[in-house]
Amino acid sequence: MTRSAVIRQSLGGAVLIATHVILTKPLRRRRTTWGATATEAAAALPGDELIPHPAWCYTHAVTVDAPPEVVWPWIVQLGQGRGGFYSYVGLENLIGCRVRNTDKVLRDYQNLDTGDEVRLHPKAPPLTVASVEPNARLVLHARDPRTGDASIWAFHLLRDQAGRTRLIERGCSSCGPGLVSRLFFGPLLMEPIGFVMSRKMLLTIRALASAAGTEAARPRPPRRGFVPRRIDLGRRRECG
Repeated sequence: MTRSAVIRQSLGGAVLIATHVILTKPLRRRRTTWGATATEAAAALPGDELIPHPAWCYTHAVTVDAPPEVVWPWIVQLGQGRGGFYSYVGLENLIGCRVRNTDKVLRDYQNLDTGDEVRLHPKAPPLTVASVEPNARLVLHARDPRTGDASIWAFHLLRDQAGRTRLIERGCSSCGPGLVSRLFFGPLLMEPIGFVMSRKMLLTIRALASAAGTEAARPRPPRRGFVPRRIDLGRRRECG
């Protein structure tokens, strides 16, 4: 992406964030359930139990025209210093995230195990992988026992009857009584900011995975191998 495109995209993202911050209450329901059905928003999902009394939660969802095994590589490589966040990279780097969003599957970042760390910012405490099931689920968790701040960031991949993927993003947070905790883990700012960034991320993942799924499903021409030249031995004998 060119520098001018990054700037234009970032300005658009900043306008959306400002709109949602100003209209926090009227747009809250749309933000917290964007793309999700009522059933999906109300469903108990793995990882929810890590935040038993959240201050706020959200459920976002998109349908990806590709099976879960094609979508999963884009999810598992999420992170600062990994594949990025597929969102407004100019805004992320404005606050020092040092992110580079990839448009390719990165083979070096396709494995995560429980207990591994995923960073959002080079100077912020990392998230820990609380639960991972390839092609199905990734749950990231953070908790600070000193302040009471805690959060989960989870992705659930469900195959629908048409073989496509229902990609559900679930986030929950609780915050301590301090002002800093309320600002960075409470809904006042983080909910509208997080929604704008997450929406962009999910739409980008949908586009990337759908394109990859189309390419994988495209019929391949027969491979042309070496065909030895036919030799008429009888004729060679006659010529000899």
